[in-house]
Amino acid sequence: MVIILKSTASQETRKEFIESMQARGLSVQVNEGSHSIVLGILGDTSALDLATLRANDAVEDVKRISEPYKAANRRFHPLDTHIEIKGRTIGEGFFSVIAGPCSVESEAQLSEVAEAVKKSGAGFLRGGAYKPRTSPYSFQGLETDGIQLLLKAKKLTGLPIVTEIMSENQLDEFADVDIIQVGARNMQNFRLLKELGHCKKPILLKRGLANTLEEFLMSAEYIMAGGNENVILCERGIRTFETELRNNLDISAIPMLKKMSHLPVIIDPSHAAGISWMVAPLAKAAIAGGADGLMIEVHNNPKAALCDGAQSLNPVEFDTMMADVKRRVEFEGKKLN
Repeated sequence: MVIILKSTASQETRKEFIESMQARGLSVQVNEGSHSIVLGILGDTSALDLATLRANDAVEDVKRISEPYKAANRRFHPLDTHIEIKGRTIGEGFFSVIAGPCSVESEAQLSEVAEAVKKSGAGFLRGGAYKPRTSPYSFQGLETDGIQLLLKAKKLTGLPIVTEIMSENQLDEFADVDIIQVGARNMQNFRLLKELGHCKKPILLKRGLANTLEEFLMSAEYIMAGGNENVILCERGIRTFETELRNNLDISAIPMLKKMSHLPVIIDPSHAAGISWMVAPLAKAAIAGGADGLMIEVHNNPKAALCDGAQSLNPVEFDTMMADVKRRVEFEGKKLN
């Protein structure tokens, strides 16, 4: 349920009304806009009578929300969410680029890529320490050693780091990671999502290969229901009948997610097509579609990469792409950070 309070209501009247909702065992989210105050009421609201609520001196209007996701719903939270990370902002009006190798392979490899992407304008360093692979015989990542190498690269460059978690049992290892990524395969790992809801770290949640947007937002809801509102949505392509591409990038998801939710939306064009020459065109489409950022795979030697070399840009290609990204982001009136 959403309750809009009158702008003329006094602070004391508003406080009393909010406390009356909490006394019923309901959770109240307060969202203050420039012209109104919107209360998101979470819990069993079936016993609340709309006519009685509307008769209250503090209330302007009341609306029931039919969608199953509440905390992630824009109608509960009309203003865009901005997530602050080490002096950088992810959200509407800003544009963030997360770049780095699919997997951390060595200190030399990661350091070279980290310095290159920072020089080109990336604001965050990504790298897979744990790698969920389709085949059990494929490279699974350096695991704990990979996280330590990411932390070294963070110290070297000052870039906040993003890496993927596989299990709720690994949370202690991610204590110094700046953004925890939940991969497409784990989008509906509800035990993991619940645990991430109890931490305050930003969570980059990737859409599953065959999940609807509502299912995507319901996974975000699991995290937010635990108290962690720092969720970044990442569209990375969905599986269709097309065989020429690894996945189909759903550009239409950007404006639709922004209509449905207040959470930031970024695009991963590398995993979408799985083809390096398609990364730049898809990145341009993402900017035009209103995305809040990009996640790009960059490797110092893609042909020798232990994981996903076919979709990785080399540092020169990434630098060329970033020059175009900067021009387009500036044209859109956003700040690259």
